[in-house]
Amino acid sequence: MGYSQIGYSFRPQMDKTAFSASQIRVRELLREFRLEVGLRQVDLAAKLDEPQSFVSKYESGERRLDFVEVAEVCKALGVKLSEFVRRFEEPGT
Repeated sequence: MGYSQIGYSFRPQMDKTAFSASQIRVRELLREFRLEVGLRQVDLAAKLDEPQSFVSKYESGERRLDFVEVAEVCKALGVKLSEFVRRFEEPGT
């Protein structure tokens, strides 16, 4: 008997609107940081050892990043993860 058959779910129940807004904020913030440090998508992709399309896809929302990937992007941008989180949590953003 699988977990789904006995009522367990691995996905937390979240308001999809709030989740979507958070995902959009992550994308926007990573793009803002990239532009602040003066990198093009292709430059950042090279630092990440990824194709330019990797950066394009997560910035456009075609692809989501997990926590580890966000941390790797921040590192490539020279941004502390704590700074990313601080700006992510700023009120009114």
